[in-house]
Amino acid sequence: MSRRRPGPTVARLAGALLVAGCLSRPLVPDEPRIGRMPIPPRRAPSTHATPAGASSDARTAAEPPTASPSSGAHRNGEFDPTLPTITGVGAAPAPAAAAGILVRVALRVATDSLALASASAWRLLDEDGGVLARARAGERWTVQRRGLRIRAVRADGTATAWRTRPITQLADEGAPATVDGKAYRGALLVFPTDSGALVVNELPLEEYLRGVVPLEIGGTRGDVDQPAVEAQAVAARSYTVDKMAAARRSRTRTAPFDLLATISDQVYGGVAAERTLSDAAVERTAGLVLLWDGRVVSAPYHSTCGGRTATAAEAWRGGGAPYLREVSDRIPGTDRDYCDISPRYAWTRTLTASEVDAAVRRYLANYVAVGAGGPGAVRDLVVTETSSSGRAAEVVIRAEQGSYRLRGSEARSVLRSSAGEPLLSAYFSLAVERVEGRLSRVVVRGKGYGHGVGMCQWGAIGRARAGQDARTILATYYPGTTVGPVPDGTLTP
Repeated sequence: MSRRRPGPTVARLAGALLVAGCLSRPLVPDEPRIGRMPIPPRRAPSTHATPAGASSDARTAAEPPTASPSSGAHRNGEFDPTLPTITGVGAAPAPAAAAGILVRVALRVATDSLALASASAWRLLDEDGGVLARARAGERWTVQRRGLRIRAVRADGTATAWRTRPITQLADEGAPATVDGKAYRGALLVFPTDSGALVVNELPLEEYLRGVVPLEIGGTRGDVDQPAVEAQAVAARSYTVDKMAAARRSRTRTAPFDLLATISDQVYGGVAAERTLSDAAVERTAGLVLLWDGRVVSAPYHSTCGGRTATAAEAWRGGGAPYLREVSDRIPGTDRDYCDISPRYAWTRTLTASEVDAAVRRYLANYVAVGAGGPGAVRDLVVTETSSSGRAAEVVIRAEQGSYRLRGSEARSVLRSSAGEPLLSAYFSLAVERVEGRLSRVVVRGKGYGHGVGMCQWGAIGRARAGQDARTILATYYPGTTVGPVPDGTLTP
């Protein structure tokens, strides 16, 4: 199959996003999704590797179980006991529409060299599938880059010719391939670009989700959390398929990958991220996605809503879908929320005057017009409007050189800490303190973590512990949607 080399603009963009995403990763996604255009899918390989053990975990230990999943399910938000729950449907194979999907995930951009290996025998292939080299189990080859050319070199000096096209590493018998010691299922493709060697992992959709779900919802969840993990699997699968479908409808392609392996899309960690509980959740929900009017929907999610989710219009410009509405996370009959078990349910951040001035000077121009001399010292910060969900809808920054109006989601990105960390959410209030009439510091009191749209992950965990099943959780956070297989033709251009 012929594959195109990414152009300079794509290479620089991929490099910048991948580097930024690798610098720091929160416990759960908290930024708007950034689209990339995919390559049309090939058929998934017929052989799969045996699940490998994992050695690290990005989550804290799960709290003790408190409840068991209930029976029954929901249709369009209404309880229907005739529908089966997702938990317990068995390890049915994914429907054909999903089973044949291959996803391409951009992993990293190597500026110098990278090492390829595998625990199994493996091959290096050219863009048409021809064999460039064969390697034994454990044998290591180094990919070198020189300008817009790459080659692979064995330890004894044996090397392939320099190439301007991508090379593919494929292990025998479906075994994972490794790049710089990190294992990934499927194939590894290396593209030469003007900013480095772009590494892309191509693998079946269901195997991709095994490396996503535990990093997004938590790898050390207990059995009682299984419904929340299953809901996460369906949401992540829906997000992936919708993004790929939108790219095909656009009839354009600007990059040789579908998604980034960072919070810009969904955090993906390959084999090392896989866990037994999340593997089971992916298997039990195989091929299932969220549907609205017969089409797969985008399913954004976030860590903690703080008591009420937000509409898409609150977080991003351009309005939003009818199923991304405000949802209360209040536990019926109490003054508590399902997500109040989150460590970021409520938070406070204090910014000194110098920190506020530095942040505004650096980030304000990303959102509003600022004169050549900059905004000057900040004199006041005011939340002038709140949304129906309680989030800051408009924030006014009054500075020496003028007043600047921002959306709450924009103010969240402007009012960063000295380390560059944005406010945890737009669900905040501001208290300005002064000394001798001048701004001294700003105390930000907030709730929640993330953009607040769609499924609240800690809320899903709280609901699972209260006995709700995966369908109930999904119907709550994406009201009006149904759960079903990927419709035929979804990824047809």
